[in-house]
Amino acid sequence: MAEVQKVTPFLWFNTEAEEAMNYYVSIFPNSSISHIERYPDESLDEHFVGMSGKVITGVFQLAGQRFMCLDGGPEFVFNEAISFHVSCKDQAEIEYYWSKLSHVPEAEQCGWCKDKFGVSWQIVPERMSELIKTPNQIQTMMHMKKIVIADLEAAA
Repeated sequence: MAEVQKVTPFLWFNTEAEEAMNYYVSIFPNSSISHIERYPDESLDEHFVGMSGKVITGVFQLAGQRFMCLDGGPEFVFNEAISFHVSCKDQAEIEYYWSKLSHVPEAEQCGWCKDKFGVSWQIVPERMSELIKTPNQIQTMMHMKKIVIADLEAAA
């Protein structure tokens, strides 16, 4: 029997859960949508007005990590207090994920970006800790939007 993932991130979207799931699984390898449960017909309950057919529970995997989501309406929005960390093996991988996930230039800082749904991501090299060992490297990183490995190496 497969081991159950103990902690699963659960994302609240306004009405874009299915679009987000499809978008994310198109970006990350080893990703898929496993289940979508939809809101029932809105005539059944006043709480479902405008939500008929939207996602009440979506289950998907990104790079083998299980996530869940729903369309919950506009009551809550994403912010930078929660982000997803993407470890990249090299600059090419940083460039790939950055090009797919960065959609809000004014939110970019030190390898953090925000996607078109408002979710924050950290797109960083696997060896980030060794690239920010000196004060000069840390200062260099603090002025970056997207992480550039060669610039951090040069700052050593």
